[in-house]
Amino acid sequence: MAIFSEHPDDLGVFRITNGQAGSLMLKTVAEHLAEDPKVQMGKKLLLEALEHHQKGITGVRGPLPGRELAYSDLVKQFGELRGGALFFPYLGSGMGKGALVELADGSVKYDFISGIGVHHWGHSHPRVAEALLDAALKDTVQQGNLQQNVESATLARDLVAGANRRGAALKHCFFSTSGAMANENALKIVLQKKYPADRILAFEGCFMGRTLTLSQITDKPEYREGLRETIHVDYIPFFDPEDPTGSIQRSLAALKRHIRRYPGKHAVMAFELIQGEGGFNAGARDFFVPLMEELKNHDIPILVDEVQTFGRTTELFAFQHFSLDRYVDVVTLGKAALVCATLFTEELKPRAGLLSQTFTAGTGAILASQVVIRNLLEGGYFGPRGKIVRIHEHVVRRLEEIRHRRPGLIAGIHGVGAMIAFTPFGGEPERVKKLIHALFDAGVICFYAGAEVLRVRFLLPVGAVSFEDIDAGMAIMEEVLVDLTD
Repeated sequence: MAIFSEHPDDLGVFRITNGQAGSLMLKTVAEHLAEDPKVQMGKKLLLEALEHHQKGITGVRGPLPGRELAYSDLVKQFGELRGGALFFPYLGSGMGKGALVELADGSVKYDFISGIGVHHWGHSHPRVAEALLDAALKDTVQQGNLQQNVESATLARDLVAGANRRGAALKHCFFSTSGAMANENALKIVLQKKYPADRILAFEGCFMGRTLTLSQITDKPEYREGLRETIHVDYIPFFDPEDPTGSIQRSLAALKRHIRRYPGKHAVMAFELIQGEGGFNAGARDFFVPLMEELKNHDIPILVDEVQTFGRTTELFAFQHFSLDRYVDVVTLGKAALVCATLFTEELKPRAGLLSQTFTAGTGAILASQVVIRNLLEGGYFGPRGKIVRIHEHVVRRLEEIRHRRPGLIAGIHGVGAMIAFTPFGGEPERVKKLIHALFDAGVICFYAGAEVLRVRFLLPVGAVSFEDIDAGMAIMEEVLVDLTD
């Protein structure tokens, strides 16, 4: 009798054996289609056409003559339709080349924010494009809780293996369509496990999302204006690099105080190891470990929010970067991964019915995610001298050069790896936002982070950006900084 082998091969193709000596590969119709010479030739021609037309994108340029008015009208109409103006007048043409992106008015800009971290491989990358061509021939656009294709199983296996490669014990992976939903699922898992405990511990300045529940944890009151309170949150001071020892003592004391005040009432503590929206504030292992040890002593699960940090430090996960593998109980990820997910241990496995979604991810996103993750792991991006570290060093070096040439324009440089921020104009919010819009007009797309003190932040597309791109973008930024100062 023929049976499925226990493990699929690297392409997610199951081998079927007859239970005797030897084996027989029985191909599905889908596999025959993928190998069809006409399909292979079609993909080859399309990718050659993409490469040919990308030659028309060579650097920053302004709008094409005659397109500005119609483009401006479309941007305005879209803002009205969505109920609020776009932050940037950005509508892409659907074409780009690495870190360069073309807008529908024909202008080309450097994308140093990558859709707030989504386009980790830049724009129109041929490997991602090939994955999307493969997805176009699949039977469904979306995959979900009831019906998922073999590539979902393969991606889940890859993510769990990647998360556990340094000793973590994350056994399960549940996909979702957004980072916020990944965090919602994580909270549901721990709240069910720790019932009737119903309080959350989190860091001051944290960001977890903007859903009804997550907005209560995100430490920005304006994000929950008019919303009723849904969950109780106790805040812990985040790491202060100016006073590491004192910072550890203060945060540990605050944690112990909350636990004493509400004994047995905390279901989880949420950790952003590098605060994204908070300003790219990076913690330290010596800071996190005492807190995590105290949590373990009280059987309070540890949730690490990696929606923004995934794939951006010296390791696939930031908890690996900080060597916190043995502490993590549930981890969320998204953005660079293209597919969002909640990873959790066997001890936190929920009862049937708690997690379910009609859509868990698009087929194109799943296939593209496999491309991104495998290239990150195999392409020399991680480690102390990996590409991510070298990108970080290059950007910081250019920012430091600007700071020395133009005293007073730039202060504090923050972040880790491909997450980099700096403080211009003393962090005055209106001036920083004006700078960001001026940079957009000049050809560099970035964004801000922080609260009362705003920083300019970059989420660089590590799979596409070059040192030449960085140099060109930094040159534009220096010119804009000087113009706004004069």
